[in-house]
Amino acid sequence: MSDPLVKRSEKILHFLCEELPSRRVGSSGNQRATAYFAESLQDAGFRVETPPFVCLDWEEEGASLYAGGKEYPVLPGPFSKEFTGSGELVSASTVAELETLAMQDKILLLRGEITASQLMPKNFRFYNPEDHQHIYSLVENGKPIAVITATGKNPELAGAAYPFPMFEDGDFEIPSIYMKDVDGEELAKLSGTPVSLEIHARRIPSTGCNVLAFKPGREEGKVVVCAHIDAKRGTPGALDNATGSTVLLLLGELLRDYRGRLGVEIVVINGEDYYASPGEIQYLDMNANTTNNIYLAINMDGVGLKGCPTAFSFYGCPPAVEDKARTSFLACGLVQGEEWFQGDHSIFLQQNRPAIALTTQDFGQFISQIVHTPEDTLVNVDPQELARIARCLAGFISLL
Repeated sequence: MSDPLVKRSEKILHFLCEELPSRRVGSSGNQRATAYFAESLQDAGFRVETPPFVCLDWEEEGASLYAGGKEYPVLPGPFSKEFTGSGELVSASTVAELETLAMQDKILLLRGEITASQLMPKNFRFYNPEDHQHIYSLVENGKPIAVITATGKNPELAGAAYPFPMFEDGDFEIPSIYMKDVDGEELAKLSGTPVSLEIHARRIPSTGCNVLAFKPGREEGKVVVCAHIDAKRGTPGALDNATGSTVLLLLGELLRDYRGRLGVEIVVINGEDYYASPGEIQYLDMNANTTNNIYLAINMDGVGLKGCPTAFSFYGCPPAVEDKARTSFLACGLVQGEEWFQGDHSIFLQQNRPAIALTTQDFGQFISQIVHTPEDTLVNVDPQELARIARCLAGFISLL
């Protein structure tokens, strides 16, 4: 006999990854996804809120770069403004070179050491290192008319994308494109010569929302279970993070008749893969005076990789909670894994709240081969594993 929870899992995944054109923040697909979750969780007996936030959607129709009689393969930088123009090419491969480079009214090429990492967005609240801010300052004060970045791979910050965009920031006003590192080294030989650039893109003011679904307990305090529902542009976002979102909805339906000691809050976070993290910021601001009521946060991202068990990890949990979770999760077939911090559980850690994170045991494959690419499809997903996780979480929450 087929498992109805697995069938439900397959239906939700199909909707998120195949029926919707995109789940990027601000898109119609993203708005349909949050509306679907709000309605479903309300039907499961939760008190549901969908607080809105303003955001930017962005559309592009490609870019072109001509230099030395040749067209180079390039991509528009995410959230870049449109641009058509030409200028002298100047190049820098280190911060020291950038500090002394005359770039005003020229087209700037960044390559080599300086492009090893994707820059944190200018106004990113959670992590904004000084060296990133310094690069932004040098480029903006230098006043080039456009920026080209030549990049390789950086799985920790940019997933499996090659090349990756060094700038992904709707607050960065200089038009930008990006290209592969090998092409950038060839282009750099043309420094001092004119290049022509076109970027066909536009920023679109839009809105999005989180979905907050709550069931009260008999006492004060709540368990927060969360996953982000948005996905990068250009990827179906199956493992990142339709699977985690699907488990949230399955869990909500399993807790339809929940009457436990602690309240349960299911949080569909919108914006983990978006430069401004609006959903995370909104949630923290809404709970600024009540974070002490969070007994435990559980975050899911990248769960359900086919042929790979789900791994759990602990962050600041009391020993009694750890022991209870470990016993419960191991009995369900989950395994204990290494700590990782590239997810929404980090926002709870910054508020000194204990957290548990669930992801695939093969986190390296997930990050380096699948995330943020068109390859992140349902072919990689095991719907049975999602049903297993949902049942495991429902049992664990009831134990609390």
